[in-house]
Amino acid sequence: MTYIGIDIAAASFDMVVRRSGKSLKATNHKQSAESHLSVVKQLAKLNPERIIIEATGIYYLDLAVALYKAGLPVCVINPKSFHHFAALKLQSTKTDRIDAALLAEYGERISPKLWEAPNETFMELRAIGRHINRLTHQKTQAKNRLHALKATQTTASMLIDDEQEGIEYLEIRIKRLTRAAKELINKESELALHFTNIQCAKGISEASCISILGEVMVLPRELKASQVVRHAGMDVRLTQSGTSIDKPGRLSKTGNSYLRSALFMPALNAANNDQYARAFKDTLMEKPKKKKIQAICAIMRKYLMGIWACIKTRQPFDASLLFSEAHLKG
Repeated sequence: MTYIGIDIAAASFDMVVRRSGKSLKATNHKQSAESHLSVVKQLAKLNPERIIIEATGIYYLDLAVALYKAGLPVCVINPKSFHHFAALKLQSTKTDRIDAALLAEYGERISPKLWEAPNETFMELRAIGRHINRLTHQKTQAKNRLHALKATQTTASMLIDDEQEGIEYLEIRIKRLTRAAKELINKESELALHFTNIQCAKGISEASCISILGEVMVLPRELKASQVVRHAGMDVRLTQSGTSIDKPGRLSKTGNSYLRSALFMPALNAANNDQYARAFKDTLMEKPKKKKIQAICAIMRKYLMGIWACIKTRQPFDASLLFSEAHLKG
């Protein structure tokens, strides 16, 4: 059987063919549509069992889509998973070609699931949502800087004006992207339905809904709620070993950071404004050594499970189905 490992960079990628347990000579290719087409034709002749690519930033996407559309068995894997595989192999030297060879071996030994290219509209919505997320983060940083500048009378007024202008421009960009996202959503009846249903949850604004919807719509529908939670890095990681180590559970944070970021403010608002979420938070806070941030993370996890239920059932978000009424009585 033949396995292909492709190590992605911004401007190029290295490809290694592995056959009969041995890696053959590596080749380097440019990141361009012409190069992708050439590689697709080359790989189609080899009839590979698996083509392994790391989900490196956004640079892998065009090549992965080209391979998928050609009917080739492409697998897009989590970089953290590959990092642990490389550590297991005790690989001390790291180059693009060595990584490509290791990716091919990963495919041979692990045989990961095949990747499916998401709907192009969903991908566009995710890209817009992520950019809104980044701009919102920049605006928060700018507001913090403005607060610091105003905290002292020694700050030149020009600096304060400049920071305020920067914040206003960021707000203009965010509004423009939000309008574009809503236009995209209104064109797709499925997106429009989910957009309405998810906003039935208290605390989820239009901006948060756009970001959340963009992230969850590209996921395979057969995933279970627990798998979606793991995808977001909100599963609890336990550290227990013998009698000497027994650390409290912590979020793994090995998944989609954009999804976690998009869920934080809705969970925080729900903890104050939704009767079920507030009662759930209060119950958790009564336990020894429980902090507010842990309760908020628990609500984030609950909300994500509820949102995924909305996607699968096409029904409006209902907090009463997520939280026990016993908390209300308490």
